[in-house]
Amino acid sequence: MEWLNGYKMKTVLVGCVAVVVLGGGSANADFTFGEPTNLGPTINSSSGDSIGCFSSDGLEMYLVSARPDGYGNWDIWVARRPTIDDDWGEPENLGPKVNGSQTDACPSMSFDGLELYFNSTRPGGYGDWDIWMTTRETRDAEWGTPVNLGPIVNSSFGDGQPWISSNDLELYFNSWRSDGFGKSDIWVTTRATKDDPWGEPVNLGAVVNSSFYEGYQCTSADGLSLLFSEQLGAPWRPGGFGRIDMWVTTRTSVNDPWRTPVNLGPVVNTSSHDSGPRISPDGSMLYFGSERPGGFGGTYGDIYQAPIISIVDLNGDGTVDASDMCIMVDYWGTDEPVCDIGPMPWGDGVVDVEDLKVFAEHLFEEVDDPTLIAHWPLDGAQGVIAYDNAAENDGALMGGPVWQADGGAVVGALQFDGIDDYVSTNPVLNPANGVISVVAWVMGGAPGQVVLSQADGVDWLCADSVGGNLMTGLGPPAGRLASPPLISESTITDGNWHRIAFVWDGSHRALYIDDILVAEDTQPGLSSAVGGLNIGCGSDSAAGTFWAGLIDDVRIYNRALIP
Repeated sequence: MEWLNGYKMKTVLVGCVAVVVLGGGSANADFTFGEPTNLGPTINSSSGDSIGCFSSDGLEMYLVSARPDGYGNWDIWVARRPTIDDDWGEPENLGPKVNGSQTDACPSMSFDGLELYFNSTRPGGYGDWDIWMTTRETRDAEWGTPVNLGPIVNSSFGDGQPWISSNDLELYFNSWRSDGFGKSDIWVTTRATKDDPWGEPVNLGAVVNSSFYEGYQCTSADGLSLLFSEQLGAPWRPGGFGRIDMWVTTRTSVNDPWRTPVNLGPVVNTSSHDSGPRISPDGSMLYFGSERPGGFGGTYGDIYQAPIISIVDLNGDGTVDASDMCIMVDYWGTDEPVCDIGPMPWGDGVVDVEDLKVFAEHLFEEVDDPTLIAHWPLDGAQGVIAYDNAAENDGALMGGPVWQADGGAVVGALQFDGIDDYVSTNPVLNPANGVISVVAWVMGGAPGQVVLSQADGVDWLCADSVGGNLMTGLGPPAGRLASPPLISESTITDGNWHRIAFVWDGSHRALYIDDILVAEDTQPGLSSAVGGLNIGCGSDSAAGTFWAGLIDDVRIYNRALIP
């Protein structure tokens, strides 16, 4: 399978991997999303469209649309393709048996493709809308007349947005019934076998549900991840990026409780409505509905897709190798999210053989990491520009630092004189916006000198003024409860090459020297700053903060590494 978003694939068979014992804010696995793309005018229309579900073979996509030639307000449609590598064909209406003059929406199909659950406002229900089911004899047959799931599942309130698990034994749905935790909650009904009736619904509880609106849920194929979004109506669930956002909660096994949900992040969530997340059957793609600008459905929204990319370069050095393997050894059997990379895409809450399988597929790969948002190799032999290989944050050489074509930690390096040499870049990120990792190679320097700082903020990586020990000024906003800088007990100014790093994972800040954790504390957040960066001097460019020595391979990630 060809990896999206820049993975350079070269499959390597490594026989020894199978016998190596490995070890082990965001969701379970350390992953990111590729840039969302609109499914285009074949699938999306000016009337608005939303994703429903897929057949287990990935060849049928059920969607909901108010496009013309339907039978009611919103109808259920299906698009097909010959293979998963082909484009989707024109959507076809499921016909008058399934769709009526009312709203029919939110389809979810059983694994065998013979049952289709959906919600409808048609007559004969028990509440504002109810959950119904239609069946067919074979995958090639037409869907039959729908039947209501009855008063055990449906109530006198609104019940809808059903999602059937891949083992056909759990049916999740959204309900407005009065004994929930908020405006609308996610509930689940179960059955012992497919031939048994559905049991009394159970609320997913206060960990998943809140005082706000939860719905449009779906589960991953292994049943260990539950994705959902808010519904229309303010107020919105706190911690999001817009009005309606998408979230995910995970569990270690189907018998374990769901964990605290986390937001899917700003790549897929925007200031517009983003809802109805669905995972492709092979776990490689996230589909969802969005009202973001540029679609075909205007304010009614379109269907988008975004590739799900698991991050296997654990220490952020650009290569999946023995160093990453050693990190996994250290965390074997734990729930460390950076190492919990399997099964794709979300992990399973424990670092185990499933992570080994994913790791083995990428061993000895060089990777283009989409979470690498700035990278200055500092290998140029001449010129006044330090180029950013990850984005467009090229730096200007100030004061005359000297290029070293070789002798760097990674190829060449940049020599700073400790008087007025530094590199000035455009703003890269605001530390307050989320998790961050900053990595650099350094040699030389003296106490009080700075490797990397933010012009209107603080010193990100520096040597403390007493012993030349690694220090960071990145911390929470100034105030009565503000924490002091984080200082290690290990020097970086001894004349040797050192790989230094700062990591904030959303709750802890940490300093590393040569891949060893040298300082750590608990921090709930980082102070906001939006200025450009200085490589080789302090945030105020004061005398004594200019670096006297070599700096090489500066990297910034919007994820937490384990250097």
